[in-house]
Amino acid sequence: MALAAANGANDVPKGVATLAGAGVTKLRTAIAWGTIATVLGCLVSLTLASKMTDLFSKGIVSANPTPVFAAAVLIGTVVWVILATAFALPVSTTHALVGALLGAGVLFARDSVQWDGLLGKVVVPLLLSILVAYAISAVLGLITRKLMARSAGRRNESGDSPVSGGTPAATPAVTATTTAATVVTHVEPTRAQQAIGIGHWITSGLASFARGLNDTPKIVAIGSFALVGGMTTTTLLFAVTAAMAIGGLVAGSRVADRLAYSVIKIPHAEGFAANLTTAALVGLGAMLGLPMSTTQVSAGAISGIAANDLSRLNKKTVRDLLIAWLLTPPVGAAVAAGAYLVLS
Repeated sequence: MALAAANGANDVPKGVATLAGAGVTKLRTAIAWGTIATVLGCLVSLTLASKMTDLFSKGIVSANPTPVFAAAVLIGTVVWVILATAFALPVSTTHALVGALLGAGVLFARDSVQWDGLLGKVVVPLLLSILVAYAISAVLGLITRKLMARSAGRRNESGDSPVSGGTPAATPAVTATTTAATVVTHVEPTRAQQAIGIGHWITSGLASFARGLNDTPKIVAIGSFALVGGMTTTTLLFAVTAAMAIGGLVAGSRVADRLAYSVIKIPHAEGFAANLTTAALVGLGAMLGLPMSTTQVSAGAISGIAANDLSRLNKKTVRDLLIAWLLTPPVGAAVAAGAYLVLS
């Protein structure tokens, strides 16, 4: 329950941060929308993402787990995720879980650690997903920018004024300066802008749905190692879902604020492209049993919209994220190993 709540606080914002960053809606509204979509993804995760449950149940440490081992893994994961959330660092629960499984697993049953399959089943999907997300998002960002520019060009040729609406999706308003005041002309958005607006809400919801689909089976798999008497996996799923939703609603604003405003300034159309990329990759990975990190896919997609203009990225924020990502597996492993020794 604690891990699910920490995961919600750190991960729920990742699918909807672009809505706030693009000025589409307020941060709290975006988080509420992300929480609803995440809950839906959680509830169907054991059916659509059963391969992910199998991977984290037996695919990394194959020995029959004990309550001490399960508790150590959970402690190692939750300590790091809570600490990172407190410092507004969007880290990967997947990385922390893998590190914790290895750290406690080496002490619990060294020979049962599946080192051979770890590279292909875990490491490669995690690393490759960042590059793929960056590339896809860069291409989609270029396409959407061209479509928006073409739409605006057609409107200008027809004699209409550009749109002003208070969001980065709109082109600058036409102003007419007089001796008395400045007059700003407002007109309705183009069809392309309306479609992108609707698509941005939909893709942010899909990204959050995919995140719930991807992360819930991992937490349920570890939690099921030590089910208390009379508790079923389905009951555990509902408990994890509820805790994840509460964590997102109560403490999701710190990470959401960091992703929305500190990585890159996100226009409306580009936020749509980043979310579409995240939803597609994370959702596909969940169903194929590939443990992609929503954190890294989302950050890679948001960074990818910069395309070849990397000067748009906030270098300090990117540096902080990279340091946090590198620390996640070893810290999770160290805390889990320490917890296993103490509990044993």
